[in-house]
Amino acid sequence: MNLFDGLNERQREAASHIDGALLILAGAGSGKTKTITTRLAYLIDEVGISPNNTLTLTFTNKAAHTMKKRALSMMRSSYSPLLCTFHKFALLFLKLHIDKLGLQNAFKVIDADDSKKIIKELLSPEVKLSPYQAADMISNFKNSLISVEKAYEHLEKNTNPNLFKNEYIKLYKLYQESLKKYSYLDFDDLLLMSYELLKSDGRFASEQSKLYQYITVDEYQDTNSLQYEILKLLCKEHSNLCVVGDDDQSIYSWRGARIENILNFTDDFKDAKIVKLEHNYRSSAKILDAANKLISNNTKRLGKILIPTKDKGDDIIFLKNENDKDEAAEIVRLIRREVKNGTKLNEIAVLYRRNSLSSILDNELRKEKIPYKILSGLKFHERLEIKDAVAYLRLISNTNDDFSFKRIINVPKRGLGKAFVSKLEHYAKINKISLFDSIFYCLENGIFSKEISARISEFALSILDLQKSNLSDIIKSLEDVFALSSVYDEDYKQENLQLLYKEFQDSIKRNSYKDLNDLLSDFSLQGEQDNINENEDCVYLMSVHASKGLEFDVVFVIGLENGNFPISLDNEEERRLAYVAITRAKKKLFLSTASTRNVRTSVIEGSSVFLEELNLLDEKIHNNTNFKKGDLVQHKIFGIGRILDLRKEGKDIRLDIIFGGITRNNILSDALKKI
Repeated sequence: MNLFDGLNERQREAASHIDGALLILAGAGSGKTKTITTRLAYLIDEVGISPNNTLTLTFTNKAAHTMKKRALSMMRSSYSPLLCTFHKFALLFLKLHIDKLGLQNAFKVIDADDSKKIIKELLSPEVKLSPYQAADMISNFKNSLISVEKAYEHLEKNTNPNLFKNEYIKLYKLYQESLKKYSYLDFDDLLLMSYELLKSDGRFASEQSKLYQYITVDEYQDTNSLQYEILKLLCKEHSNLCVVGDDDQSIYSWRGARIENILNFTDDFKDAKIVKLEHNYRSSAKILDAANKLISNNTKRLGKILIPTKDKGDDIIFLKNENDKDEAAEIVRLIRREVKNGTKLNEIAVLYRRNSLSSILDNELRKEKIPYKILSGLKFHERLEIKDAVAYLRLISNTNDDFSFKRIINVPKRGLGKAFVSKLEHYAKINKISLFDSIFYCLENGIFSKEISARISEFALSILDLQKSNLSDIIKSLEDVFALSSVYDEDYKQENLQLLYKEFQDSIKRNSYKDLNDLLSDFSLQGEQDNINENEDCVYLMSVHASKGLEFDVVFVIGLENGNFPISLDNEEERRLAYVAITRAKKKLFLSTASTRNVRTSVIEGSSVFLEELNLLDEKIHNNTNFKKGDLVQHKIFGIGRILDLRKEGKDIRLDIIFGGITRNNILSDALKKI
């Protein structure tokens, strides 16, 4: 088989590129994954590059899994190239080399939720920030390459007094000390320490650059300053960096992504080749026409046009609703219609700019018994019952982990509340030992009653016994020993725990984990899209951010009002978000707005400017007919009724009319007369 069979001319040009910098400017649905994986197979099988000398980075586990599966299916080589997310690469990199920083590799990776909880414990009254704001501030420090020491240097120089305040930097220092105490690294540490390893030792950086001779980065528009600096160091000995991305889909500036990285790529690599992938193989022509029309209003872009390869398709349907309840009811009705016409539930998605906008639709879908899954908001690994189970595993892995100890010492309830923990903390502080070790000090010195001593002794010995087990047996025994499922009355929480145990066991079989730390660190790197099961029969509800990289036959975009979407009128990134939302749809696209919403965070300032830019706002819709809301009408079959609502759907005008207590949905036709 010719590797390049099935590629178009531009894809083939990109896939056959070998040496030197390459920018693949890939529009939505333009076959970039096929191009990247073909190039990787070409480099290894045809050019003869060792898989060990390649490095392919992306941003989601789902994308990494898909790319690896496709690449391996095309390759004859039995060796698997390193293809993973940025953070997984940093994790592997630190496991191998963190000793160069004077640290041990027995660390655990914590997620954003854990970071906020640690920060909450450290916050003092003079730091007038919420845990979320403080976590964001610390993350910005790290992604700007500012260590605690450098932050204090900024303070002395009085640079940016709004950011470099003594109380802020003190919190940053306390947070870093807590992480070190528990042997934790947060997501930002993975990147920052990888950077420090490379930056602090030029010889080591050169060795790593020679090892990774051919580097590919997917979704390059989403890279931040720290990732950019790491890539520069890894390219110290060569310029074989292939970046793939779409400036029109740069939507993560709020977490540090810099669109300038892709816009200025040819400035960083003077002889870089640019290949544009513009043929779209996903969406109908009418959907692409809307996407092109909308994004053309942005000025900060390299410029490309999505070229359709599919039929014109259906008109984009504009839903204009009185309120969010009407919107939810209409979307549920349309979902039922789409399913009746043969669309699978898992090929339908509802997207929104604000997570809060999903609540009413959530209730309506539940009421109508339509299966659905919300991907935005609380992730699987952030759920209460999952965090409790993981805390047990962390304590088994490291009994010095006071943070995890305090979370689960009374889960299930053992009568060991705040007063008990406070005493333990007292003796731990006096003896400079962990809370877990403080248990044995208290037992030896008769600090607690016989009843409490029996409970804590049973707990502590169970932890120590599990430490002697192999990895698979630890997971098998966790429920039997600690009966976590008994803590939760809700069936779904008990089911989630069983899913977790199964996921861990499956993961142990797939990967050659050396210890519990490796398993837990990988688990912490899960993202929102890891909750998608392609065989699951349900409608998906998610934020536009969470939808990036996904595609569905039918897409509803709700909340299209100024103040909701876009949140800010003077922001090109909001338009890029709308562009991402539109290009998720393959066959049908519904754009929905409401005159009023019962959501506190929403301040509606009229229908979205994006609808105006798409020429979908037809304020004359009511005047183009002899009908208006409230009119009495005569239908030749249903008799006399009253118009409840009318709206434009494509080229049609659709009316909701109540006839004798039954609401019917009609397209304006000769069958209807005004009374």
